[in-house]
This record gives sequence, structure tokens and C-alpha cells, in this order.
Amino acid sequence: MTASLRQAAVDLDAYRANLDLVREWMDPVELMAIMKADAYGHGLEPIALAAVDAGVRWIGVLTVPAALRLRAIGVDEAVRVFTWQHAPDLDFRDAIDSAVDLGVSNVPELQRVVDAVDHRPARVHLGFDSGLHRDGATPEHWPDLVAAALEAQRAGRIEVVAAYTHLAESSDDEDTASVAAFDAAVEQAEDAGLDIPMQHVAASLAGLERKEFRKDMVRMGANLFGIPGADGVSAADLGLEAVMTLRAAVAKTKRVPVGTGVSYDYTYRTATETTLVLVPVGYADGVPRLAQGRLEVAINGKRYPIAGRVAMDQFLVDVGDDDVRVGDTVTLFGTGEHAEMTVLEWGAALDTIGEEIVCRIGARVPRVYEGHEAEGHVAEYLRGER
Repeated sequence: MTASLRQAAVDLDAYRANLDLVREWMDPVELMAIMKADAYGHGLEPIALAAVDAGVRWIGVLTVPAALRLRAIGVDEAVRVFTWQHAPDLDFRDAIDSAVDLGVSNVPELQRVVDAVDHRPARVHLGFDSGLHRDGATPEHWPDLVAAALEAQRAGRIEVVAAYTHLAESSDDEDTASVAAFDAAVEQAEDAGLDIPMQHVAASLAGLERKEFRKDMVRMGANLFGIPGADGVSAADLGLEAVMTLRAAVAKTKRVPVGTGVSYDYTYRTATETTLVLVPVGYADGVPRLAQGRLEVAINGKRYPIAGRVAMDQFLVDVGDDDVRVGDTVTLFGTGEHAEMTVLEWGAALDTIGEEIVCRIGARVPRVYEGHEAEGHVAEYLRGER
């Protein structure tokens, strides 16, 4: 760690192991590996290349620019790349020419796709709003979207690949009602003459817990990164492995007397004469300012409390009389195998979910890729050869 003040180590072997396990769970249903938010903060391109090397045939990213990043590094058309959130002024031409699958939720959006078609039809997934209300056509507007899609498909402008929805995961009964509404919408589309070759409904939690919702494909994100979404269920409980470990190196140590006020506002005062160590990670890197009293970090196999307010670029740790030196590794979260907290423990301590924790780790924290999966196409990318 002494060569770097801070780093997020990404274990691609762990990602591959999770991928293999989840595919086993989902078999024979197709798996879409979701990589929105720069692959949940793990780095889109290396994660995507590792997934492709593992045989993944579907990748989901939020936006067309992210999809085009994957095409630019050699993820070819044999791998379907699905996007569903589109800027109002987006020109879909490059996406269509690059065979990017487009989630479409309303008639004006579909018309913009149709207008951008040149020499090949656009691959379209029709979104239905089954109750989450973020995306998809409402039941009122679904017939209009179906009619417009049918007309565009008959004209050779689009290929309707699938219908999809996203569940609120509020309760079993409400999710069941949402899927029933989606099923009715698909039946309505088919009665109107539109063939729906594929359906996808479930994401990580519903895909794991509700086998009957898996349809033709499940969109999996958090589980692949070792972050199960079920309350009270750890990664180890499911056989998943944490993919990201956040580390830093002790930058400074300082001996201080009893009663010393620490960091902004003196919200922490030392109970005895003690040693404070400076950890060069702050809220600009994703560590919450109010972590004091909630989070502990591990140094040399032992946990220590964060002392005082987290600043923009650093925080302090009270290590008592222990022998902690400049350059020692500080593990903020990881697998839990070396006394450190896990990302799920961070989420519980901060009243949030593990996905938010990994996504908030800032861009100035270098991602370091580990494991034998960081070879082949991933290594070529990291060397600038793709």
C-alpha cells in the first residue's frame, strides 16, 4: 500500500465466481449482467471484459454513451448491450448502428428511435410501468406504444426484442400484482398482433427470491458484486464473495495527551494519552462525514474507531498504545476476513444499502484489478491495447 495513499481493489476472480454461481442459480434462464453506475463503482470496462471472457451474452448499462464505450473496446455484437435511460436530445443513430438494444417507454421516444434508423432496424425493448413509476408506459399509454411499435416493425424500422418492467420489491403481494399487470400487458400486445419474443421482469432481489418472476431473462447487478439485497442476508450466507476492498495507507501518526479534541467541532476527545493516525481518505472519496460512532476500520487485524469528523480528504483513527506505523494498511471495508467491516455492515451502520456504499467511492480512488481474471482482454485494456 505504500505506493498509493488509497485504492479500491477489485477482485475479478470474485466477480467471476459470483457470476458462475448466479448463472447456476438462474439456469436455464438467461442472465443479463447489470453494470450501471460504472459497474457499481468497480469500473465498467474491466468488469465488462471479464464478464465477456466468462461467456456473458447480455450486459445492461443505463445509457447509450456507456454502451458505446463497450463497443469501442471491442465488445462486439455477439454480446447484446441493453440501455434504458435516454437523454431527451439523444441522437440514437450511433446506438442503432452499433446494435445497442434500446429500452423505449413512450411513443415520442420510439419515434425518435425510428427517425434515427438508417441501414439496419433498431433493437427495441418495450417498457411497461407495472407500479415502480420510474420507467415504462403506463397501462393507459401502453396500447399506443404497442400500436406504434407494430407499425414501425412492419415497416422494417425496428425489431421488437422484448417487453420488460421493473418491480418495486415493496411486498410479495404487490410484486405479484405488478407481474400480473405486466402479463396482461404482454397478452394485450400479442392480441394486437405484436410478437413479444422475450420478457424480463426480475432484478437481483426478485430474481433470487421469486423464481416464478424470472421469465426469459433476469437482470442481475448487486449479487454479482457480492452485495445481496435481502435484509439480514450476508454475502457469505449465499456463497457470494465481496468484489471491492477499500484500502488506504497510514499517512501520519501523532501522540496526543488525554482530553485532546479531534478534527472539526471537537466531536471526539481522547479518553487517555493515545496515538492518532491519519488516514488519507475523506468524504470526497465516499466516506461519510458523519462516520464517527458508526464506522470502524481495520489495521493489522484489529478494528479501531474513526475519531472525530471525517474531512474532505482524510480522517483520524484512535489506536491507543498499539504499534501502528506510517505505511501500514488501513482496510475500510472488504471481505471481513481480516477484521474489517463489510460493505453490508457499512450500509447497515449508515442506514443505507451496500450498493450505495460502493457507488459513492470517488473517482480519485484508483481501482486496482486483482486475480487471474485481470489477464487476457482485461489486461489488454489496462495496458491501453483495446
